[in-house]
Amino acid sequence: MGQIKNYVEKFWCIPSKHSELPGFYFDPEKNRYFRLLPGHNNCNPLTREMLETKEQEKKRAKLLVEDEHPNKGIWHFQMVYIKALTVLFIRLVHEVKVSEMKRHKLEVQSSDSNSPNTDNFRLIVADSACEQVFTVNDVSHGGCKYGIMNFRGCRKGSLSVEMCDNLYFTNRKMTSVCWASVTHSDSHVLLCLVGISQTPGCVSLLPASLFSNSNPDQPGMLCSFKISTAWSCAWCLNPQADKTFSTGLSRHVIVTDAVTGRRQTYSTGSDVLTQQFALRAPVLFNGCRSGEIFSIDLRQRGRGRDHSWKTCRFYQDSAVTSVRLLQDENYLLAADMLGKIKLWDVRVKRSVKQYEGHHNEYAYLPLHLSEQEGLLLAVGQDCYTRLWSLRDGHLIRTIPSPHPAGKDSIPNVVFSSQLGGRRGLPGLLMAVQRDLYYYPYNNDYQDWTGPKGQG
Repeated sequence: MGQIKNYVEKFWCIPSKHSELPGFYFDPEKNRYFRLLPGHNNCNPLTREMLETKEQEKKRAKLLVEDEHPNKGIWHFQMVYIKALTVLFIRLVHEVKVSEMKRHKLEVQSSDSNSPNTDNFRLIVADSACEQVFTVNDVSHGGCKYGIMNFRGCRKGSLSVEMCDNLYFTNRKMTSVCWASVTHSDSHVLLCLVGISQTPGCVSLLPASLFSNSNPDQPGMLCSFKISTAWSCAWCLNPQADKTFSTGLSRHVIVTDAVTGRRQTYSTGSDVLTQQFALRAPVLFNGCRSGEIFSIDLRQRGRGRDHSWKTCRFYQDSAVTSVRLLQDENYLLAADMLGKIKLWDVRVKRSVKQYEGHHNEYAYLPLHLSEQEGLLLAVGQDCYTRLWSLRDGHLIRTIPSPHPAGKDSIPNVVFSSQLGGRRGLPGLLMAVQRDLYYYPYNNDYQDWTGPKGQG
């Protein structure tokens, strides 16, 4: 207790004992010195004896109140202590679960057993229910192929993966992709493609059923919008901007109505590398190459060059590669090309927390958020996957890549409490080169993969 008292006094610059001045008395309540009156002929003498008596009486009255209510004095301390222990316990539970996550290699099933995956994974993006994962693979002869993997969890704790056979091939380079809810939740995929030769760039809405094994006759492309090279895209789920998507371009943001094709263009002054819509309001958050993070309220009409339409603006020190809103939409996570990950309070435009250890120098690397488990995940340019406690920023675990590190072997990950949907399994899905791995976030997973499963 003495050390705590000394720390508090030092922190708040409170002297433990005031200097004694002859003939003066220091009143701690009024924080000033008073002159002691000599003798006893004064009507209201102020003597040291009277002051000591007054202080003793005050102490006695305080102890008397505490004696009548013995638990009241420590109730506040107990509540603070219990709350701190609860937070610590929750973090320790997650730390134990994360530390026990063991690597298991998954075999991707396909109706065509003679066509195993021989192309490197470039990107995996899960839908909102984590039942399907959209995959982008590099093709050896150039270009990319796109497909959808379906996931199923079983009672024994195993995870099965099935690759849909209807793949979509293109010789264009893909820059960004996200799921879109056109007819129902996650009904389509929004895909940004770079132009080639005389063909301009475009953003395409592909129905997810296009890749389904059971519906080979589904229409191919719902619609395609010609644009210049897009760095990012986002789909709006707020009813006030129904069927609206955004694309982040070089020095511009274009917001498009997918049904009518109507556009709104915003001049930004910097390349927009990452975007995310809020859910509660039609507000779009953008992260730029300049380090600026700003929001656009689609309900506002002004789009002048004075940038007064930017409803919120703050900055990181380098190009912003990923922004993620928390569920309450008062806080936003942002990562940049200096490897800095910060938590921003959008209301006061201030950084309130930083997550140390991420590595990035120039790569376009996303953040992954799991608020239910209180976890933040990011894959660094050094090919390590790191997991932090979202609440206090503590680095819980660093997972090395199953393959040697390299520019073309940076893992792509998905983390969910329900991989495979409502009855799915919690854990981390990792795609590295041609392989797919599962790290279960519980102790019930059975090593059903035999000798290929590794700890």
